[in-house]
Amino acid sequence: MTAVAEQPRLTVGERLVERISRRLARGRTRRSFLVNTAVVGSALAVNPLRYLLRPGSAYAALCGPAAGCDSGWTAMCCSVNGGVNTCPPGTIPAGWWKADNSGFCGGAARYYIDCNLNSGVECACHCAHGTCDERHVCCTQFRYGQCHQEVASVGPIMCRVVTCVPPWHFDASCTTTAATSQETALHDAPCLHYDHASVFGFGAAETLGSPKDALRAPIVGIDATPSGDGYWLVASDGGVFCFGDARYHGSTGAMTLNQPIVGIASTASGDGYWLVASDGGIFCFGDAVFHGSTGRINLRRPIVGIAATPSGRGYWLVASDGGIFCFGDAVFHGSTGGLTLNKPIVGMTATRKGRGYWLVATDGGVFSFGNAEFHGSTGAIRLNQPIVDLAATHDDRGYWMLASDGGVFCFGDATYLGSLLDDDAPSGAAVDIVRKPGAKGYWIASDN
Repeated sequence: MTAVAEQPRLTVGERLVERISRRLARGRTRRSFLVNTAVVGSALAVNPLRYLLRPGSAYAALCGPAAGCDSGWTAMCCSVNGGVNTCPPGTIPAGWWKADNSGFCGGAARYYIDCNLNSGVECACHCAHGTCDERHVCCTQFRYGQCHQEVASVGPIMCRVVTCVPPWHFDASCTTTAATSQETALHDAPCLHYDHASVFGFGAAETLGSPKDALRAPIVGIDATPSGDGYWLVASDGGVFCFGDARYHGSTGAMTLNQPIVGIASTASGDGYWLVASDGGIFCFGDAVFHGSTGRINLRRPIVGIAATPSGRGYWLVASDGGIFCFGDAVFHGSTGGLTLNKPIVGMTATRKGRGYWLVATDGGVFSFGNAEFHGSTGAIRLNQPIVDLAATHDDRGYWMLASDGGVFCFGDATYLGSLLDDDAPSGAAVDIVRKPGAKGYWIASDN
């Protein structure tokens, strides 16, 4: 049986975004169009009547109501912490509340975590500046108290962290005791809509770095160098970021794409890579050779992943219905294209000799083809968040599955080495996982 999700009803602002975005596109470059569309789209979704009917800019509307210095509310942490949506040094999460049915979180709750000053840390009361978020900083002495209850005394609230992930998922000191304030549902800041990325290493996989600045587009994939001493990240605009011994060979960051990039795959030598877009368009860099694409085929479902053959002389593409497209020396071993899936396919990985591959769906259902053996799945488990990808162990006798909340599920001989849900791991929206070649470890890429 195919599961059908009920489509959420659009707000007034959301229904206007597409119509107004078309007008914005006239006479603009791709970059300026994207920037203006992002700001106006957010402004419409946050505060449509104010943006459409009152004088002022979309940028000002983006901060939502009560954003001035006289509002009495506290500023967002990213407005005072260099654009980073975390508690600044010298503060701790001391409590939280939520606003239900948030359009920012797909209809789920949006969480606000107060970052209070540690006792003895001095910070004069002032107002944030530099953006439309001019709310208070270090002014309000208040504590909800669900986090770090072992700390008896804290100072004023410096700022607020905002997230769609429940606080107790990434800070074990926070309890699940709920407080709700719909009055803050539209409080916002421009920096909350910048894209950032992080990479976290587990086991023998050492974290080698991640982009330091805000990105123009979200990270969608990661692949390791053959040596295991580096990795590439790719964003949906095709921007490529290199760490360790990974070398930059080019990107589509300056191109106008028909569809966004969804994955990256290294060549066998590590001296090149392929990027794939959701229409199956292939972009080759370094010693990566073009073997074909689905860019001109009318696909039933979008492409969601790419896997290179061990020789580097071919690659497979997988669509969200599990359809497999083979190019170069990639051999077809089967697909789910003719099946009715409960949930869409989101990723694939090939066996080390290329004689088989696994596909994984968002519910953690695993489909094995060729010499890829089935080691288990989460298809019958109720997940907190959907699965986003999987990575096979070095001997193909197991695999790790990654959920969007950073949770890791192990099957076969895959050993649990850590996740973004661990007490000492940072939080983030996980997007991809890759095994460190030649070692017992993996990297998780997070768009946070």
